[in-house]
Amino acid sequence: MSLVIRPYTEADYPALLQIQRECFPPPYPEEQLWSLEQIRSHVEHFPEGALCAVLEGKLVGSCTSLIIQWNPGEAAHSWGEATDWGFIRTHNPRGNTLYGVDIAVRPAYRGRGIARALYQARYELVRRLGLERFLAGGRMPGYHRYQNRLTPEQYAQEVISGRILDPVITPQLKAGLKPLRVVRDYLPDQESGNCALLLEWRNPERA
Repeated sequence: MSLVIRPYTEADYPALLQIQRECFPPPYPEEQLWSLEQIRSHVEHFPEGALCAVLEGKLVGSCTSLIIQWNPGEAAHSWGEATDWGFIRTHNPRGNTLYGVDIAVRPAYRGRGIARALYQARYELVRRLGLERFLAGGRMPGYHRYQNRLTPEQYAQEVISGRILDPVITPQLKAGLKPLRVVRDYLPDQESGNCALLLEWRNPERA
């Protein structure tokens, strides 16, 4: 598999917009899909964190990150607060944490290690920049099937234990991320009950 992870550029914008439509169909809110202005802002503010996956010449996945200052004892934040609602104008080059804004892999190409390769590229960026961690709020899109009998925290624990498989959280755990806590009112997302599981990967060179 000739998979290449590289920064995305202006020539990739149409494919990036198409990936959004394929990866986040309804009931995911359409207004939360990337706009052209947001993608341009990613490249403008932190091009090193704007990555795409190319397989045999076709763009099959992408992820975006920014740097923030974050400490474990801080109060919960929302996705919008951390990422400037996806425009990443909150990027802080002097921060200590690489923050995952999003990650997406075309449905037809899932199960081939593409998401894991994108995460590994992020971890390498953490090491290269000397940051303390990679941090992300993981959607819990499987939660809506259990919402009538489990709290978000109970659902997250079932996924962490392996008793329930979640399409987002389970791959994130397999990619090496460690769960921290559930954040409520993280992002308008009907499937996740507006919740996310905060996860981190610590830089072993900063331990």
